[in-house]
Amino acid sequence: LLSLEPISGRARVQVKNPYLDTMEEDILYHFSLGTKTHNLPEMFGDIKFVCVGGSSNRMKAFAQFIHQELEMPGNPEEVSDICEATDRYCMYKVGPVLSMSHGMGVPSISIMLHELIKLLHHAQCRDVVLFRLGTSGGVGLAPGTVVVTDKAVDYSFLAQFEQVVLGKVVTRSTELDEEVANELLQCSSELQNFPTVIGNTLCTHDFYEGQGRLDGALCSFSHEDKLEYLRKAYEAGVRNIEMESSVFAAMCRICGLKGTLINPWSFFL
Repeated sequence: LLSLEPISGRARVQVKNPYLDTMEEDILYHFSLGTKTHNLPEMFGDIKFVCVGGSSNRMKAFAQFIHQELEMPGNPEEVSDICEATDRYCMYKVGPVLSMSHGMGVPSISIMLHELIKLLHHAQCRDVVLFRLGTSGGVGLAPGTVVVTDKAVDYSFLAQFEQVVLGKVVTRSTELDEEVANELLQCSSELQNFPTVIGNTLCTHDFYEGQGRLDGALCSFSHEDKLEYLRKAYEAGVRNIEMESSVFAAMCRICGLKGTLINPWSFFL
């Protein structure tokens, strides 16, 4: 959706860990990359856009699509997985675009984001924009509507992410970059068949009970209870529900990364 022109500024990707500067080597274990074994600035220094999604197959297909759209040399079917030495995540680089998988849920994407942000930092990347692409459950929207996230909210509809660190709860803001969201909304107006809205995204801890599903192995609530909760969510500005937005928004914000989530309404709740 965005042109390949970075948003103005020369903001270098930040890390918030003083211990990294004292380390002789930083091993990005789940990517099978490291600061001693790989020349990260040479490999990734030109990255401007990082697109992440849950499925490895989808992110490979996305990389192939970007390869064609940018008219890159070579066969798009032959894009190579930089993380092929590990089976945790996949990673494809197509020009200034990095396409990666993150698995399902906050714990999985959190691990990926820690190592991704360190990778971008070690590679001396600047003006990077992150996007999470993926399916979601819509709230009060027509099927097929694309939701661009304004804020990621928790179960009580607050724009915050709670991380337990050494037995203490650390609360971080989950507000995302308005400029990126508004530019995406403007781009959507130029496309056909892609109705798009900006709204809040509710992040849950799981796929079944957390999202009010009636078809899990456990269900302790009624259909009426579910509808009442979804009504309150809609009144709080929630337009879709998924399982990764809170930590994505919190880590982007604290590390100075512009980013948002782009989620099509793809299943019933």
